[in-house]
Amino acid sequence: METKTKSNGVAKRQTATVKKEVQKKLTEEAIGKTVVPEKKVTKVTVEKPVINLDDRIQKFEKLRGLANQRERLTETLNELTKFNYNQDGSSSFHIRDSRHLEFKTTNSNLIKLVTTHLQSTLEQRKAEIEQEIVQFEL
Repeated sequence: METKTKSNGVAKRQTATVKKEVQKKLTEEAIGKTVVPEKKVTKVTVEKPVINLDDRIQKFEKLRGLANQRERLTETLNELTKFNYNQDGSSSFHIRDSRHLEFKTTNSNLIKLVTTHLQSTLEQRKAEIEQEIVQFEL
């Protein structure tokens, strides 16, 4: 902005010229003589990956399998818990392999040790499966 010095030596701004320039710009914009450049809005489109129907069905089946595993583990844990509460000294533990060889015991300390370890292992596996289900993306 320019400043002019009066004859008495005091500097004075030229506000009248500035006002006229602003008025002139506003008038030209109002009647449409000057076109104000518009800001370009750039849209960023995020493309969703196209999911194949067969892949989606396969993922759904995997999720269903995880849900079934969790259900079976829950049932086994419930049965094992019932067994633990029904120990009255007359319990027995049987293991049989594919060749029909058998291991039997009635030792309540050994039975308690095996069932406790089995229960903690099943609970840990159930927690892992539940975590997989929660994090599963279809």
